[in-house]
Amino acid sequence: MTIVLGIDAAWTFHEPSGVALVINDAEGWRLLKLASSYQAFLLENSATTARYRGSVPDPHALLAKSFAIAQQPVTIVAIDMPLSTAPIIGRRASDNMVSSVYGSRHAGTHTPSALRPGKLSDDLTAGFDRQGYPLLTSEGRLSGLVEVYPHPALIELSAATRRLPYKHSKSRKYWPDDTPMARRLKLFETWERIVMLLETRVKGVAAALPLPDLSSRAYELKAFEDALDAVVCAWVGTCVLGGTATAYGDDRSAIWIPSV
Repeated sequence: MTIVLGIDAAWTFHEPSGVALVINDAEGWRLLKLASSYQAFLLENSATTARYRGSVPDPHALLAKSFAIAQQPVTIVAIDMPLSTAPIIGRRASDNMVSSVYGSRHAGTHTPSALRPGKLSDDLTAGFDRQGYPLLTSEGRLSGLVEVYPHPALIELSAATRRLPYKHSKSRKYWPDDTPMARRLKLFETWERIVMLLETRVKGVAAALPLPDLSSRAYELKAFEDALDAVVCAWVGTCVLGGTATAYGDDRSAIWIPSV
């Protein structure tokens, strides 16, 4: 059996980070636990759309909780955050390579800096390395930490021509002429499509991610989105293990993107 821990990591300590744990056993890949924050993942029971604040990620605690759930060590940790074996002070080779391939499809990378994610990224990389999960930048080893990026991953999963419009905070930008309710309906349609696509790769996603109520508050929608991104991260980790992901970057940093 192999285990993947997927983390949609916030770039600051003030915002929550989604976490998903998946396992590959006799039933294929399936979801074991899903949470919209580090705190919720460490709890026994938590609502996916509950309200949580950001916190300092604890690699040891996350891996220990994963072991307690799966009864086996995590194989791959897949994180949506700029990671590097050297301090990040600006754009990396990995950022430029991904942007050159996916920029025309509106899925280029954001520019990291020494402040954001800065020390948060450095500490996260070092913390997982101390637990035996070094940052992987090539296919030389199939156990460790990998950086992933949901936008191009979803382009590949859905065979889309461009980035999917699934970010709640950008719904007005996606559909400027629609009413707020019309925007929300279109957003939910995109979410449902993503969930159904992920369900074909990881069983249990649809049951764990029922669409929020149309009257949900902004923080509930954000929590759903964070959990959804965590599943995407975990799915990309399964692709890395399956040899169906490409590493874009150099020996310091690499962003892994599925080739489906």
